[in-house]
Amino acid sequence: MPSKYISVKGAREHNLKGIDIDIPKNKMVVMTGLSGSGKSSLAFDTIYAEGQRRYVESLSAYARQFLGQMDKPDVDSIEGLSPAISIDQKTTSRNPRSTVGTVTEIYDYLRLLYARIGRPVCPTHGIEIDSQTIQQMVDQLTSYEDRTKMQLLSPIVSGRKGEHKKTLERLRKEGYVRLRIDGEMREVSDDIELEKNKKHSIDVVVDRVVIKEGAEGRIADSLETALELGGGHVTVDVIDQEEVKFSEHHACPICGFSVSELEPRKFSFNSPFGACDRCDGLGVQLEVDIDLVIPNWDLSLNAGAIAAWRPTSSQYYPQLLKSVCTHYGIDMDIPIKDIPKPQLERILYGSGEETIHFRYENDFGKVRDNDIYFEGVIPNVSRRYRETSSDFIREQMEQHMSQKPCPKCEGYRLGEEALSVKVNGQHIAEVTDYSVTEAYEFFENVPLTEKERTIANMILKEISERLDFLANVGLDYLTLSRSAGTLSGGEAQRIRLATQIGSALTGVLYVLDEPSIGLHQRDNNRLIQTLKRMRDLDNTLIVVEHDEDTMLEADYLIDIGPGAGEHGGEVVTMGTPKQVMKSKKSLTGQYLSGKQFIPLPAKRRERDDRALRIKGATENNLKNVDADIPLGVFTAVTGVSGSGKSTLINEILYKSLSMKLHNGKQKPGTHGMIEGIENLEKVIEIDQSPIGRTPRSNPATYTGVFDNIRDIFADTNEAKIRGYKKGRFSFNVKGGRCEACRGDGIIKIEMHFLPDVYVPCEVCDGKRYNRETLEVTYKGKNIADVLEMTINEALDFFSNLPKIKRKMQTIADVGLGYVRLGQPATTLSGGEAQRVKLASELHRRSTGKSFYILDEPTTGLHVDDIFRLLQVIQRLVENGDSVLIIEHNLDVIKEADYVIDLGPEGGDGGGTIVATGTPEEVAEEKDSYTGKFLKPILERDRKRMEERLQQGG
Repeated sequence: MPSKYISVKGAREHNLKGIDIDIPKNKMVVMTGLSGSGKSSLAFDTIYAEGQRRYVESLSAYARQFLGQMDKPDVDSIEGLSPAISIDQKTTSRNPRSTVGTVTEIYDYLRLLYARIGRPVCPTHGIEIDSQTIQQMVDQLTSYEDRTKMQLLSPIVSGRKGEHKKTLERLRKEGYVRLRIDGEMREVSDDIELEKNKKHSIDVVVDRVVIKEGAEGRIADSLETALELGGGHVTVDVIDQEEVKFSEHHACPICGFSVSELEPRKFSFNSPFGACDRCDGLGVQLEVDIDLVIPNWDLSLNAGAIAAWRPTSSQYYPQLLKSVCTHYGIDMDIPIKDIPKPQLERILYGSGEETIHFRYENDFGKVRDNDIYFEGVIPNVSRRYRETSSDFIREQMEQHMSQKPCPKCEGYRLGEEALSVKVNGQHIAEVTDYSVTEAYEFFENVPLTEKERTIANMILKEISERLDFLANVGLDYLTLSRSAGTLSGGEAQRIRLATQIGSALTGVLYVLDEPSIGLHQRDNNRLIQTLKRMRDLDNTLIVVEHDEDTMLEADYLIDIGPGAGEHGGEVVTMGTPKQVMKSKKSLTGQYLSGKQFIPLPAKRRERDDRALRIKGATENNLKNVDADIPLGVFTAVTGVSGSGKSTLINEILYKSLSMKLHNGKQKPGTHGMIEGIENLEKVIEIDQSPIGRTPRSNPATYTGVFDNIRDIFADTNEAKIRGYKKGRFSFNVKGGRCEACRGDGIIKIEMHFLPDVYVPCEVCDGKRYNRETLEVTYKGKNIADVLEMTINEALDFFSNLPKIKRKMQTIADVGLGYVRLGQPATTLSGGEAQRVKLASELHRRSTGKSFYILDEPTTGLHVDDIFRLLQVIQRLVENGDSVLIIEHNLDVIKEADYVIDLGPEGGDGGGTIVATGTPEEVAEEKDSYTGKFLKPILERDRKRMEERLQQGG
């Protein structure tokens, strides 16, 4: 009998304490618990890792060398394990060629559809292209001037790998003399060797002709031969002019624009046969951007207004700029915005071949005279970028460049032939620019003939189903052309979820990491129904999740804890949601039942006149938005997924503030202006990107507390006697570190066919330092002992040192007391990394003029962690600073002083401000989805607080 459970025995991965647990199969199981309690260690690092390892081990040794070996998780046994698929947030493709359409495979079906029923339309004359007769081809060729020379080529091989020896031998026997191979003319009699693994194109020269009276018969005969040989296609190489392609299949009768045989690869921007030849299918090109060349139009030339011409880029810069300005009569001390346009354009774009007398002092102090041709800043940046081989110079030039749509394909990525093919009047790239909802409507209503419907029926069914799956996971606002690299972790995960639904696999174990991230409450129910649909196909779902709705809808709930880090790693309780609610030991159960909750603030802060005013925001889907963001308060920006929150805040507000306050190099999204920036001194964006890419970065180094700790050790008597300075206690530099492992503490041993093994360094036993450094102690502990302490332990240890204690306290306050001081940054989750960044800001002295931007800081946080995070955020605001959060979590939104709700829908249906005001005011707005879900939460919590007051709580 097949097992009804996944039985895990003795799970000890990371902080798990020998867990034994039976997880029911074919159910939706939700694992929850505090951040750092061990949920992911059990779900991903133990259960999924073992399922993946067993699959890889079932393959041949030859296949395993390409897939890599999987480490066996630290567990005694796992029984009843099904094939496992992980759907997490860390697998987003950063490939610029990857789009929503390609990831979901919808684009593959679109290519097939256009290749089978698409109708080519001449881009010049707008008429449908039909097949060409030989007579039409002859008429077009004889329209060239007399004595025009041309050769008729028949395409035999087009972009196919191989040596093609049989083809070449056949052509020799048939008496052909000349070939064009990969663009190069060759004699058939030559010893031709083609590389087997490269793609080749071979054209046969059928005839060489000169246009003159009476040549029509010969041209017609040669065309007939060439078309027969080339399968209905012929290329005419007109000497000293552009080539002309003819086809018996499709060509415009007026201008001769022709389209070769329609096949799926013609519509692929990842194939040389379909991609635009100017941008290679990327749709964008790097070009010099005047707004990055001149980031601040209020500066003068003497004050360094032109960023691309800073003194660091040329030792002769000051003299050259002065000579240019003298030559053109330009005042270098007035704001660059006040320089007359013709004069400014001479500096930016140059002025023809005009030379300027330039005097400069060389490295030896000698004055030299030169007459130079001044090409202008923008052509100069562009040329240096194209011509240099130095990565450093390219990086410098890229700071003044931005991606702009390719002028040839207009950002559509495809060549002219592909874009000429239409279905229902739209080419394939126009269809991919539709949102999921619009694309669904387009294909539901596309008019087809009986023949076309027979051909396209199955293709349209697959496309519609996949679009429907995307809508069901709350992604109906995405366009199919959206680059995969611009998707959030939650969006990318839900796309993979929709793809898995389309595969309709059964008997699979799916492990999901917070699929509700970035999803508005409005769309939560659709996501939950999607998960249940996967379960009903006889699959097992293990979902790591904190969302209340998802937990209440689970078949089985497992609460890991009771605390985090060393205080977690145990199963607190498990069962149905109702059973978990009854457990007094379960913090999750207490919150689910309402016995514990995040209370509403006693009162909202009053807003004064200070505010940031964004005017005329039109980037992406924003519809000329004007937004006032009050300063000195806690503001939440809300709205359904795709409504424009990230565009307004991250793309426009943050990048504008960063450019004005910190000379940032990223160009803001399209908008009119932002007023009120003079009220701020700095802007801090706290996102979930890692605090370091290597294990050498850790919470102690990132927050700066490690510097203070090294000062303490350098100040001990033992260190002074030995002459040890502060640097001696760093594991990153020679001197104090162990040189056997170079301060890593571990040594990697490559095992070839077996997994790489990491062993503690035998010399330092994993302590990172050499023996002499470890002999220096403070209060009985050496530097390695201190790095092994948790934040809470270190807080007690350094309690009499205010500077260190203050920094440690801020880390503990954001709920990271369980994290070790020296814990490698690579082992921290996104939520933990974000809170380390928050802590590093908290211990700084407040000026009251800082603006904090947090993008969904509740990701990965249990409701109790959110409670503590909110206390930290409120403390920032109490200090006089301003905090803005982009958030869907209603527990966060209800705590805000001011809410800006965007919508009403996502994509084209969004991009406007639906409601503003306090949470209570937004809750009364009928058009606001956020208000609709916020209202019952506010009423519920008021009632709970009244009950608590009556009970004397």
